[in-house]
Amino acid sequence: MNKLNKAIKAIIEILKNPVLLNNVLNDDSVWGNYNKKNYNKIALPLVDINQFSTNFSETLNHFAFLDGGSLPTDIALLKILSKRFNTCKYFEIGTWRGESVVNVAEVASECYTLNLSKEEILALGLKESYADLHGFFSKGKKNITHLTGNSLTYDFAALNKKFDLIFIDGSHHYDDIKNDTEKIFKHLVHEQSIIVWHDYAYNPERVRPEVMAAILDGTPPEFRNNLYHVSNSMSAIFTREKLVTKDFISPSTPNKTFKITLESKVIDK
Repeated sequence: MNKLNKAIKAIIEILKNPVLLNNVLNDDSVWGNYNKKNYNKIALPLVDINQFSTNFSETLNHFAFLDGGSLPTDIALLKILSKRFNTCKYFEIGTWRGESVVNVAEVASECYTLNLSKEEILALGLKESYADLHGFFSKGKKNITHLTGNSLTYDFAALNKKFDLIFIDGSHHYDDIKNDTEKIFKHLVHEQSIIVWHDYAYNPERVRPEVMAAILDGTPPEFRNNLYHVSNSMSAIFTREKLVTKDFISPSTPNKTFKITLESKVIDK
């Protein structure tokens, strides 16, 4: 089948099922071209994860190694960043099983995590068992406040609080991330706040162009030069700290290794 016939067949299929157009518009190559055209970037500047601690060493006491979670380096990064503040105030969008917030809560003074309510999750056609897993690790912890709502409509200003460390890990579609980013900058940050976006990359060596586009578009123009890709993680970060960077290259030659000790503990629930 030549290219013209393929194009005609594709158009016919889209006309029969318009939802297929979303697959075209959300294709990585489309977003990659968008980022290159608007920002002349295919990735954010790469900053070595070791820059955030003189001795990058952290223990995660809650990590399930199950679907939908972060990498150990992502959560370790959050704990290390939270230690930079004497009484860290932490806010996140996207609770899931509560792995990130429960680990940060060990070193932060107060933590807030926002997620869709059970009713909203069920309304999306998802299973009740899936809805009930949200906050599995974090429910009942004294310094963790669970908030419910859709970040698209949630009134962040009503919190009347500023946060030291903010983790954006909700929906990973462009409109949602752009919305979350804009509102966080508008309502929740102070001059020393640090923002971390999860799933900026599919893995530490493969950027997720749609997420990158939303981060760049949602960040105030004066702060776009303060956005970085954290090495060995799936995270992007905003910080006013002066950092040493280099160009993102994939595949990369390893310049460090991590020592990992695994010890499982049966959950009695």
